[in-house]
Amino acid sequence: MLNKQTIEIVKSTVPVLEEHGEKITTRFYQLMFGNHPELLNIFNHANQKQGRQQKALAGTVYAAAQYIDNLEAIIPVVKQIAHKHRSLGIKPEHYPIVGKHLLLAIKDVLGDAATDEIIDAWGQAYNVIADAFISIEDEMYEEAKNQVGGWDGFRRFIVDKKVQESAVITSFYLKPEDTKAIASFIPGQYISVKMTIEGEENTHIRQYSLSDAPNKEYYRISVKKEQNDLHPDGMVSNYLHEQINEGDVVEISAPAGDFILDMNKKSSLVLLSGGVGLTPMVSMLNTVVEHQSERKVTFIHAAQNGKVHALRDEVNTLSKYENVLSYVFYDSPTEEDRQNMHFDFEGYITQEWLEDNTDTNSADYYFCGPVPFMKVIYNSLIKLGVTEDRIHFEFFGPMGNLQEEKEKEEVGV
Repeated sequence: MLNKQTIEIVKSTVPVLEEHGEKITTRFYQLMFGNHPELLNIFNHANQKQGRQQKALAGTVYAAAQYIDNLEAIIPVVKQIAHKHRSLGIKPEHYPIVGKHLLLAIKDVLGDAATDEIIDAWGQAYNVIADAFISIEDEMYEEAKNQVGGWDGFRRFIVDKKVQESAVITSFYLKPEDTKAIASFIPGQYISVKMTIEGEENTHIRQYSLSDAPNKEYYRISVKKEQNDLHPDGMVSNYLHEQINEGDVVEISAPAGDFILDMNKKSSLVLLSGGVGLTPMVSMLNTVVEHQSERKVTFIHAAQNGKVHALRDEVNTLSKYENVLSYVFYDSPTEEDRQNMHFDFEGYITQEWLEDNTDTNSADYYFCGPVPFMKVIYNSLIKLGVTEDRIHFEFFGPMGNLQEEKEKEEVGV
């Protein structure tokens, strides 16, 4: 436990972290990877290049300082990050390395303002925070390994089928090379795929949502190909599209993630997706149809047009069930889309449409897609009076904060 003086010192640094947080975390990654380049085999290079990881870590450090006297308040965030860590293979021995370089970065960026007293207080605080992560992650590792069909680390899977779903999205059906049982998962969860790419010094790990219902003999991921080959996000996705074929082997970790469908509830369900964000939504839809045939579900998908709209036929088939309603929005439909009635509405999902076509009084809302799409959906639901406990969302990449964006909009930032 931290003493009162240490807590007061750490909390006194909150304004400094708010101002210099991203500078500190940027410097932290520079120092750590410089001294431990082997960790580049674990961390997402794309998030590093785009600054998303630095921003996410800065937010976590800031929150830890704010709540250092009440860490229970940030346990949900800790668990969310812990899922990612377990999926990537972050282990207890990595934490001292992180702590050492975080303190070096604080000292480097703040200079003389980072007194020995402040560095010592943050060292103690970091150890407490690290212990919380390690404890939670230990439980997750044990659960992943000891569940039926579970395993530790990465396991070899064969690409049983590769199916092009649209001009930009392809599904990969993965079966275990050892032919043994595979772990179940909760709709909304993801797996990590580890790739060794020719010409790349380090391995690359990316996380992809599972896009089918659980308890099959395979896992399915539906992956978007980035159109710009230079885009850092596209390295693994494009490699999967262009180089991985049926019969090839990929390594994956056991399913993880806390964006999950609550199967204990019977309330009506609204699933909203934009672009490739439909992957966890389709998993949820398939699961509801298979196991909750009495639960009303409204599936709403937004895409540019029919060329990039994946899994359309699958959703159309599921929409024939009595408990399912499905709507499609295209913002730039093609002439073929118009002729074949591939969509229901032209334009974007709006607050007014949600108010008129969904049960804002009692439904649970799950949504995933590009950040601008998610901001619109989130803010629309809040304005319609949907309570926070009925709003569930997933970011692809480091966690953002839609509540923070909402507050910025309200004050004109």
